Amino acid sequence: MLTQLIVTNYAIAERVELNFHRGMTALTGETGAGKSIVLDALGLAMGGRADAGAVRHGAPRADITASFDIARIPEARAWLEARELDEKADCILRRTIRKDGRSKAFINGQPCPLSQLKELGGMLMDIHSQHQHQSLLHKDTHRKLLDEFAGALPLAESTAQAWRAWSQAKKKLEQRQQNADETEARLQLLRYQVEELDKLGLADGEQEVLEAEQAQLSQADTVLHSSHLAAQLCTEDDTSAASLVRQALQQLEQLPTEVPALSDTLGMLNDAYIQISEAGDNLRRFVDDYEADPARLAEVEERLSAVFQMARKHRVSPEELPGLHQQLSAELAELDGGAGSLEQLEAELAELRASFDTLAAELTDKRQAAAIELDQRVARELAQLSMPSVQFVSHLGRNDEPAPHGMEDIEFLVSANPGQPARSLAKVASGGELSRISLAIQVVVAQTSTTPTLVFDEVDVGIGGGTAEVVGKLLRALGEQGQILCVTHLPQVAAQCHQHLFVSKFTREDATFSTIKTLDDHGRISEVARMLGGVDMTEQTIAHAREMFVKGQATHH
Repeated sequence: MLTQLIVTNYAIAERVELNFHRGMTALTGETGAGKSIVLDALGLAMGGRADAGAVRHGAPRADITASFDIARIPEARAWLEARELDEKADCILRRTIRKDGRSKAFINGQPCPLSQLKELGGMLMDIHSQHQHQSLLHKDTHRKLLDEFAGALPLAESTAQAWRAWSQAKKKLEQRQQNADETEARLQLLRYQVEELDKLGLADGEQEVLEAEQAQLSQADTVLHSSHLAAQLCTEDDTSAASLVRQALQQLEQLPTEVPALSDTLGMLNDAYIQISEAGDNLRRFVDDYEADPARLAEVEERLSAVFQMARKHRVSPEELPGLHQQLSAELAELDGGAGSLEQLEAELAELRASFDTLAAELTDKRQAAAIELDQRVARELAQLSMPSVQFVSHLGRNDEPAPHGMEDIEFLVSANPGQPARSLAKVASGGELSRISLAIQVVVAQTSTTPTLVFDEVDVGIGGGTAEVVGKLLRALGEQGQILCVTHLPQVAAQCHQHLFVSKFTREDATFSTIKTLDDHGRISEVARMLGGVDMTEQTIAHAREMFVKGQATHH
């Protein structure tokens, strides 16, 4: 639940610090005093759209911090743990807005995307605005409310995902069917191209090997001639390198006396003679064994010519041919009996339709069961709101074709008078009736909501008298189950809250400020009296307010 809200430099609020408790909290005050500041600030803390104009004049930025106790909200705790944002049993959401309109969001002190703030905020608080009853004129709202009441929102999302998958497959199949001639032409071309490439059978890296072999074979005569000359120079005549080194050795070996300084030189010459002799032998063996292979050269050059010709035909480099071969083969396999064939696409479409039908049928069952219960519970609340003759009907109309939201259209209908057929809200309900119907639905749905904190912004507009007292009872009863925040102008509602916040504004040095304070029992009676009697509060007005307050605090729904 919401435990604290700190608002700095937002609208006309310089600094507001509020502590909240379980139960029902009412916010009251004169029109224009700034009651909406609290709800607007909460909306921003939940990830709502930021407006630079909301920053207090003269301040660099607005700062809003909302603290929540999430000890009893396992969904929120798991969400934080999954993102390593968990710290304690408390969760702190913070939003800053600069004068240029840019904003930053934080969860437990860590910067985060606005989308995460919205996602987490939806688990902590639900805000029902004073204009929400207008959304009852839209069928999308009806479906969402019924699915929420049925606990079927995850199933509805799964059904929507199944519909999207089926719809995409259906579109793909239709495109294939419409382009059947083009596809057949493409198939014929692919078969021809893949057959050519299969016949060529070029392996990865084969071109480089062939080019290296071609270079060697084309220079065979030069290699053989040069190797033969090298062998001769090494060992094969009197002027060969081996003969000359041997002559040098003989000259030193015939010295009349041993010269120690030349011993290393003798060793070097002896090693040189051995190395040159071995090199000559190797060259001779190479020349004897080496054969030029004109046939193999012609074969290699023919193979390379075929490779380059195929590369030019497909307008790719020779190195890219193996990859192109794989690509075209895969496309052919997909179109010709694979994942992209008509038969395969038809089978896939049937499978996806069956999956959608299963989910949609389960969703329909949940909606039908929930619609009966919702109608009964809304009827009970409408009776308390002085609308006993109004019949509320959750109508499920069957669709002929699958839709993202399932196999039925959902619309809330009402019959204002007995015997009259149920018709759409827009055609039957007046503004005041629509407001009370909206409140009844919100109260019923809120009773099954897993969101611990519910905010009602003047949902009691257009209501008065005994009905207003009933509204207060409904909100107080919801507060007994969790935490309710409501902005109200009705003393009958304010008298029944567990906590009362009074909003006022004042002017100082040509600047306007908004302030909010928690009222004690005496202050609450005075505020209820103000709401009852306006400017002049008589003893009778105060007595009436005290009586209303005492009665409201004893109320049990």
